[in-house]
Amino acid sequence: MVKYGSRGVYNTCFNNSVTKTVLMNLKSLLQRLRRRYREPIIKFIFHLIARLPLSVGHKIGAFVGGGLWLSRSQSRVIAEKNIRLCFPEKNDAEVNNLVKASLREIGKSMFEIAPMWTWNESRFLESIHKVNGEKFIQQATQENKGVIILTPHLGAWEVAGLYLSIHYPMTALYKPPRMSGLENIVVRGRTRFGSQLAPTDVRGVRALFQALKKGEMLGILPDQDPGQGGGEFAPFFNIQTNTMTLVARLAEKTDTMVLVCFAERLASGQGFVLHISPVNPEISSKNTSTSLNAMNAEVEKLIRQCPQQYQWSYKRFKTRPEGQASFY
Repeated sequence: MVKYGSRGVYNTCFNNSVTKTVLMNLKSLLQRLRRRYREPIIKFIFHLIARLPLSVGHKIGAFVGGGLWLSRSQSRVIAEKNIRLCFPEKNDAEVNNLVKASLREIGKSMFEIAPMWTWNESRFLESIHKVNGEKFIQQATQENKGVIILTPHLGAWEVAGLYLSIHYPMTALYKPPRMSGLENIVVRGRTRFGSQLAPTDVRGVRALFQALKKGEMLGILPDQDPGQGGGEFAPFFNIQTNTMTLVARLAEKTDTMVLVCFAERLASGQGFVLHISPVNPEISSKNTSTSLNAMNAEVEKLIRQCPQQYQWSYKRFKTRPEGQASFY
């Protein structure tokens, strides 16, 4: 029988207590170090990647994307779920091929942001091989009309915004990153060619209306989930999807031309091709439901042109109608 007052049991309990305390202190220390050095490390890696040729960055990014597939990462799980929802006609092999391709493109996007946000204007423009449909923007500017450019999470959307901000006065909505220490990099990267950033609040919406009234351009990501109560449901790939109403309000209340745009990422790091096209005029309908249906249909049509470059790892269907179970 063990005597609980014995020296051996006492030492065992004491050692276990000490070990537990040491581990807790070590865990706390590691957490503090991670918080302290995470942002400097990210900044260092950012500036290191910015020095790479685009072709090298894309090769590394494609490799990283392959790792996301092999590791059964959350990005892979979400992408596979979204693709099965949006393309129910595809078999398992087709779904897997599209998931793999999309993850490689996501990896490329991770490694192209740094050079795009730091290259000088002439070097950046050298990466733009062609712009299809710019005549539609020029037509609007000649008529002194404001322009709303819808750039979904397709291809290199940061590249599209930078190119347009070089040639036209542009305003875009902006939400600060979670890591406040990185805000300077993000703001400087997006505004260095003249773009203005508007906060995602009432002041920001007011700034958007003012820009349109002056005949300027707005850049908006139309395929973000605005959250519970922040939008209305409309079909997107035949799925009821929480959709922002901001574009509908802006288009209905202003004499504005609405266009869709995406920057196609070329193979082997060769650069980008921008595709700009007009939308169904019903997007300016006074009926919100009609407008949202038209906008989602235009975004879907654009995605079907280049599905492998869409960000399928984004939880687009996170908010569900009341009573529906979560997809994720």
